[in-house]
Amino acid sequence: MNCKSVLCAIAIALLAVNRLLLPSAVAATLEGHQVQGGATLDFQFPISSYFQESAAQGGNPRPTTGRALLMFPKNFDPARSWPILIVTSTTDLDRTSIMDAPWYRDAAMVEGWVVLATDATIRPRTDSVLWRLAMLTAGLQMIRDNWPQSGRWPAAFAGFSGGAKSSGFLGAMLAKNRGFKICGFFLAGMNADRLSAAYHDYQPPADFLSIPVWLSSGTADQIARPGAEEGVFYSLKRTGFQQVRLEHFSGGHELKGEEIQRALHWFREVGKF
Repeated sequence: MNCKSVLCAIAIALLAVNRLLLPSAVAATLEGHQVQGGATLDFQFPISSYFQESAAQGGNPRPTTGRALLMFPKNFDPARSWPILIVTSTTDLDRTSIMDAPWYRDAAMVEGWVVLATDATIRPRTDSVLWRLAMLTAGLQMIRDNWPQSGRWPAAFAGFSGGAKSSGFLGAMLAKNRGFKICGFFLAGMNADRLSAAYHDYQPPADFLSIPVWLSSGTADQIARPGAEEGVFYSLKRTGFQQVRLEHFSGGHELKGEEIQRALHWFREVGKF
């Protein structure tokens, strides 16, 4: 073997070694925190003065720091497009969206969704929709600042009982931003149609009525009785919502993981993403 051949062989060998030593991809980060597929990320982030002022309406304190909880599918890569499931809790019993988010994790991971819940690091005097909206939009803006491409990702809203009612208002308010793509509402245990009220109050674009809505109802629910859920279904249809499903399951006032998974799968089918 001549000298030139030897040098070529050494160069090829070194390239092979480097490929083994170097990571296959640069690790993703969000607000300086490493993001791993299949993992949960719980961290704090600064809130801009704009969102502080929005949250403080109605006599609430100004939150300077937000908290975000995100759950990522196993093969998560922020360079790709991912649907986001935004969880909203009821305001009763001092519950927060971050407390409810784990209920949705298993179903979302199977269907390939990112789960997001937001909060402040202080408690409001009044846990209002405006407070929730400010914390959510601050969190979404933080994610967009880190991953600009996330502004094109579809998002669905999920809530149980009072959280389902709040989800409708948050969705209607955010839908006024043409750049925000809503791909579904998962509303469980809801005994009154607040989504139609939100549509009439905030007047989002007409295509809001084409967003698929999944109503999840327990056959033995004593709070959101099946008859009340049927009333919600027909109320939504009268408002003009085009794709509404009312699905009953055997159980009471509760969430069913199988129903969440079916709904997320349906949102993907309807939205073709």
